[in-house]
Amino acid sequence: MSVSQGAIKKQSEAKLSVSKEKNPRGVLLTTALMAGYSMIYMDKNMISTAIIPIAEQFQLTTSQTGLIMSLFFLGYSLMQIPGGWLADKIGYKKVLMLSLSLITIFSFAFGLVGSLLMFILIRFLAGIGHAGYPPSCSKGIAENFPKKRRTFVQSLILSTSGIGGILAFVIGARLIDLNWHYAYYALGTMFAISLLLVAFLIPNSHPTAKTKIEKKQVSFKSVISNRNVIILFVAMLLANVAFYGNMSWLPTFLKTKFSLSISTVGIILAVNAIGGTLASIFAGVLLTKYFAGKEKLLLMCCSVISSLLFLGLVFSNSLSLSIAFLYVLTFLLTTIFVGIFSWPHKILPEKVIG
Repeated sequence: MSVSQGAIKKQSEAKLSVSKEKNPRGVLLTTALMAGYSMIYMDKNMISTAIIPIAEQFQLTTSQTGLIMSLFFLGYSLMQIPGGWLADKIGYKKVLMLSLSLITIFSFAFGLVGSLLMFILIRFLAGIGHAGYPPSCSKGIAENFPKKRRTFVQSLILSTSGIGGILAFVIGARLIDLNWHYAYYALGTMFAISLLLVAFLIPNSHPTAKTKIEKKQVSFKSVISNRNVIILFVAMLLANVAFYGNMSWLPTFLKTKFSLSISTVGIILAVNAIGGTLASIFAGVLLTKYFAGKEKLLLMCCSVISSLLFLGLVFSNSLSLSIAFLYVLTFLLTTIFVGIFSWPHKILPEKVIG
């Protein structure tokens, strides 16, 4: 009996020491992931402002500038599933570092080129680089945090959509006003710093070091044919059309419709990005504490109201009213985005979360 009690005591002490060790590791992991994600969103936001002087300098049509931005998302879409598969197979840290390495290279390259074909090619390749980051983050969260904390940690990391927006519309917009080339050299440097943070702060993952019980493989086909996965895929597709369509279109829309300078547009969208950051954290609290098990109700309400606000934003001729519609719309879109993005943590096994 005494041996048994001693063993239990040792086990409890071991668990306690492990939990103490996990806290600083979790903080470092979250910090590094947030730094990289901030740069990811800075890049996605900054192109919508940079495309204005690029179009003027190289006399590009609206269709051509649309092609530059669209090809990024084509590369992003094509590599999203392979990126998640790689995170499951070789480990999330390796994919994070590969992703950030590619984006660093293509950010510097974008600032160096000067033809439509090269703009399109580099943004397509940058999209491929971006694609590995989100699923690898989700994999890292699943491996390092208990299930009940994953939604909040995911929302915390997604709050960087606002931080990236602030950086894009404050620092990025000012650099673009000076010279858009400088903005991409600065962006490449920031991505390089993010790469170093991931390399030194994130623990190595060991995807193959699992117990024998876990050796039952979940097939790729069973994942992509899962009814819940298909529904979330369609929902996220539509949410992304709204979220990124709005993000890509806003600078040109506000500048053209209300005759604003790039700096003024940058200030409006920087404030909007701050709201997006707060919305992401608030969404995590809502989904965890108040709408646990009622996610569908919250997301459906946000979707209906967002549709009405989009109409108001498009048809309003008042700058102040359009800005008010925009800020509320961003809050609701962010809540939808966080809700859909964190849902897989609740319904899918950890080994296929990527």
